[in-house]
Amino acid sequence: MSGRDAALRLHRGGKLAVASKVPLKTQRDLSLAYTPGVAEPCLEIKRNPDAAYDYTSKWNSVAIATDGTAVLGLGNIGAQASLPVMEGKALLFKKFADIDAYPICVNADEETFVETVASLEPTFGGINLEDLAAPHCFRVEEALKRRMKIPVFHDDQHGTAIVATAALTNALKVVGKKMPDARIAISGAGAAGTAIAKMLLRRNPRDVVICDSHGIITRDRADLNEYKNELARITNRQNASGTLADAMEGADVFIGVSAPGIVARKMVSSMAPDAIVFAMANPTPEIMPAEAKKAGAAVVASGRSDYSNQVNNVLAFPGVFRGALDCRARQITEKMKDAAADAIAGLVKKPTAEKIVPSVFEKVAPAVAKAVIKAR
Repeated sequence: MSGRDAALRLHRGGKLAVASKVPLKTQRDLSLAYTPGVAEPCLEIKRNPDAAYDYTSKWNSVAIATDGTAVLGLGNIGAQASLPVMEGKALLFKKFADIDAYPICVNADEETFVETVASLEPTFGGINLEDLAAPHCFRVEEALKRRMKIPVFHDDQHGTAIVATAALTNALKVVGKKMPDARIAISGAGAAGTAIAKMLLRRNPRDVVICDSHGIITRDRADLNEYKNELARITNRQNASGTLADAMEGADVFIGVSAPGIVARKMVSSMAPDAIVFAMANPTPEIMPAEAKKAGAAVVASGRSDYSNQVNNVLAFPGVFRGALDCRARQITEKMKDAAADAIAGLVKKPTAEKIVPSVFEKVAPAVAKAVIKAR
């Protein structure tokens, strides 16, 4: 059976179902679980809205909300076509953090999407935004965080940034370099690239230079939107201009969250000695890991599971939400994200070029959750 046929067969009928947590075997069971017994928790919640966390599944429920405008590797395929991806995300929430997550795929413009998701607050303990295109994703997250009293987390931004930061923390240890000495070139100024840059800047690297499809983002460019203008203000200390190749020359670190095949071997060879290359475009990276190593990279990571050092958001979001739900946080702060990155990095006791991040099966989520709660 081909891979396509196997995938379609696995997905037939969907990947999710709802199961009861309470018995429904007798008339009394039914009278307690539904009418008339259900009135009692309703009245408790009316008297004290926070009681919803005690008498409903809100305490352990997350909405996976998308409009399908930027689905990984597929692009703008729309809300309905994105549903299999959101179901898959829900499986990961359950497997690694025992969180009940529900796909919410919305056909709507930006304003209606925000209104729709905001209206879900009574039902859910948190909102995971997924696969929203930039710069639309920044506006949506900002609007929802202002309006909602439960955590709102755009995983494509912050999950990616947390895991990339953890991976870089350990990669720098492998090559014997410190963050304050590191020059970092980033390819991609969308959701992931922006969040990675901001998170790394909190760790005081020597410099971060970020490129979009038109080259290095500088303070002189007139074609930037408000979010790229902000990047121009906080990155590229020398206000250097040029191409991605120019940005990579002499850099200690390359982080790619952009497009397949855009990095040539000579670009890696032009980097500083003991270069670190994270080529994270999926499914085809900016440069294949084997090619990056042949070009002289000392540590290489990608977003793929068929190579070592997979930088994957599943290392972050289950534990981040587990911690946020357990402490009933109203938001996921920068301090909590930083703590999550440190927790992931700390699970690799002796980093090597072939292992800078833990496997997701190494009880990552509990460690991340504990760190998030402590950092609240």
